[in-house]
Formats: sequence, C-alpha cells, structure tokens
Amino acid sequence: MSALKQYIDLYNEHRELVERHAPEALNALRPAALAALEGARLPRKGEEDYEAIDMEAIFAPDYGVNVTRLDYAIDPAESFRCDVPSLSTCLFHTYNDVPHISAVSRRNLGEVVVETLAEAATNRPDLLKQHLGRLARLDDPTVALNTLLAQDGLLVYVPDGVTAPKPIQLLNILSAAHPMMVVRRLLVVAGENAHVRILGCDHTQGSGTAVLNLQVVEVVAGKHSSVDFYELEESGNDTSRVSSIYVEQHEGSSVLVDGITLMNGITRNNYCVEVVGEHASTELLGMTIASGKQHVDTRSFVSHNAPRCTSNQMFKYVLAEEAVGAFAGKVLIKEGCERVEAYQGNRNLCASPEARMYTKPQLEIYTDDVKASHGTTIGQLDEDALFYMRTRGVNVDDARRLLMQAFMSDVIDGVRLDVLRDRLHYLVGKRFDGTLAACTGCAICGK
Repeated sequence: MSALKQYIDLYNEHRELVERHAPEALNALRPAALAALEGARLPRKGEEDYEAIDMEAIFAPDYGVNVTRLDYAIDPAESFRCDVPSLSTCLFHTYNDVPHISAVSRRNLGEVVVETLAEAATNRPDLLKQHLGRLARLDDPTVALNTLLAQDGLLVYVPDGVTAPKPIQLLNILSAAHPMMVVRRLLVVAGENAHVRILGCDHTQGSGTAVLNLQVVEVVAGKHSSVDFYELEESGNDTSRVSSIYVEQHEGSSVLVDGITLMNGITRNNYCVEVVGEHASTELLGMTIASGKQHVDTRSFVSHNAPRCTSNQMFKYVLAEEAVGAFAGKVLIKEGCERVEAYQGNRNLCASPEARMYTKPQLEIYTDDVKASHGTTIGQLDEDALFYMRTRGVNVDDARRLLMQAFMSDVIDGVRLDVLRDRLHYLVGKRFDGTLAACTGCAICGK
C-alpha cells in the first residue's frame, strides 16, 4: 500500500468525525484535495530532478492523526519559555496541531487579529472564503494531504493601514507518546499598507518517538504592505518536517521569508512566491546547519508576473559528518515583466569528507530589459585561513567554528529584528561548538 493511500483510507473511514471537528471553510476544500490525491503518489529517492529526500519513505510509517481533536493535559505557557530574550513578542502556542490562544497576547495586538480558523469561520467567514486554500497548490500531494486532514489552524490578519505593535511569535511544540503526524495550517493576510513581523518556532519535546510535521502556510501581502516571516526549526532527530509556504505579493509590497534550521531529523522546505503587483520586493533567505545523518532539502520558486519588481534569494548550508543537503531553485520572469531584477544564490560548505550537497539553481526568462543572475558554490573550509588562525594561537576547533560562523553571517544579518539577529549569532555559535542540543525545554531562550 502506498504511503498516501493509508491516509486516504483513514480519512474515508473517519470522514464524519474529521468534518465534525473542523470549520466549514476547511471542509469545503476537502473534495478537491481528495480528487487531487486519487492516483497521485509521492516521489521516491532518485525520481526527482535532483538528489532530494525520499518522500514516500517519510510518509510510509503508520503515523497516528489526531482526528478526535484531543487536547493535551499540559499548559504550554507554563512548560516552555520561548520568547527570545529582550524581544517583546505576543506569544501564541500550538501543541502538536491544537492551537492555544493567549487572551493577554491577543489584547496586546490591538487591531491585529490572531485566532483559530474555527473562530475565524464565525468572525470572518468572507475572509476565509476569499483566501484560505487559494494559494496552496493541490498538485503537490503533501499539500493535498494537509488540506484533506487539517481540522484547524491559525489566522493572522492585519487590517488595512494597521501596524502590528509587537512581533507575533508562534511557538509550535511537537510531542507524542506514539508516532504521530501533526497537520498544521496557517493563513496570514496583511491588508493595504499593513505591517507585521511573525516569528515561528518549531520545537520537539522529548525524543525517541517519530513525529511528522506536515505544514502549509499561505501569506497574502496587500498593496504597500510589509510582512516579515521568520522560522526557526530546532527539533529532534526523530522529527520529520514537510513545510510548504505560499506567498502572494501585490503592488508595492515587501516580503521577507527567512527559514533557519538549527536542529532537525529530515526536513523538506518548499517556498513558492507569486509576485502579482508592480514595485514589489521579495527577500527569500535560508540557513541550514546539519550534522550526523540529518537531511535538509529546500525547493524555491519565485514567479514574476508584473514588471518593475525585485527578488533576492540566498540559501546557505553548512554540512558536517554524514549530513546531506539539497537545493533546487527557480526564478520565472514572464513575458511583459520588464525591469525586473532577480538574483538567486546558493552557497554551501561541506565541513567533512562524508557530507554531501546537491544543488540546481535555474532561471527562466521570457522578456527583455531585466537583470537576473544565479550562482552556486560547494566548498570546504579554507585551509589557508585555518593555518593563519592557528599561527595566531587559535586552536583548530575554535578556528573551524569561527570560519563556519563567518560563512553564515550574511544570512543572519538579513534578519530585520535586531535582538533576534544577535540571538541567532549566539545560537549558531552554540550549534557549531556542539552545545546546542535538541530541545527538551527550550534552547531558543536558553532555558
């Protein structure tokens, strides 16, 4: 039996229960998702156009799904302290796939709305009808599966002309006594001239139990809005993550998406950006540090559908021991989209002979009068730099760590929250010197 079929069968067997616990806005999406999954299959290792992870193998285990919407007998706010020091955020928790809304954080956001999709179905049905599921592409079987099984999620809504007074932090805690697939959904809608910064943190509590984190995020950036969306993954070796982020940018909007993987098991991150309005700017950044047998696979797609826009992508990997990394990126500039400036870069450092990196950047251009380029490098630590530092009294381990930290600096410096940027420099240093372990309390906040 294929990996997908077992979950299709689960849905068909428990359809009434799944739909009873979910808002109509999600239930309305399921028929199309089910149709998309009929006959679909996940690619196996070697079947994609580069050395990607084996998607069929990731979904093959018999993961449990929380179809009965069991809430967990803990208070995440008491168990975890994930607000980055000195960074005042409005903090919201999702424990596996059950959201916990803080009334205090909600009040501190003023006109900005953070609520469950179930709440939004009552309070803002037209908004959900307009946007939920519109960007997420069902031709990706993992997205279709998320759409078929998701029973709730979160909405972040910033009305026209509103600036979020504080960054919004979404702490996602993964914990299970038995193998579990966590199905998460997030919709972000920023209205015209709206401004918001969002920080998502993924943490695995405990270890030894396989957890599959299946996530779909949709971001709509209205005219002249700005959206910063940061993600920190600090999970465990037993955690697999398949995340798909879809972004739609309208005229004059500015979007920064920055994905940072510090600890993980197997990770697939998909980014899809559709630029539909003139004078929009896109920053798409990613940073990965992997060791042991960890595997991180990134796919990005930026489509320029309007003239006079800019996009910049930079993804960096540092791989040690037997870690494997992969990157496949594509920039599409459609006909009539003159004066677009697009850059795509992928820089990789293999810190051991056993580490492996596979990369495939692409440009596809159908118009003149554009500036576009892409590039990729795969290398090892500079032996001359190592030798120079050792002659100055720096031991070899410290020299290697300092060089790897310097390699990552420009991606970290792309963070537009000063305190978060400083904190990431500190955490990256801990990761390289081996003192940043998988999260059992919360290493992001150092506790």
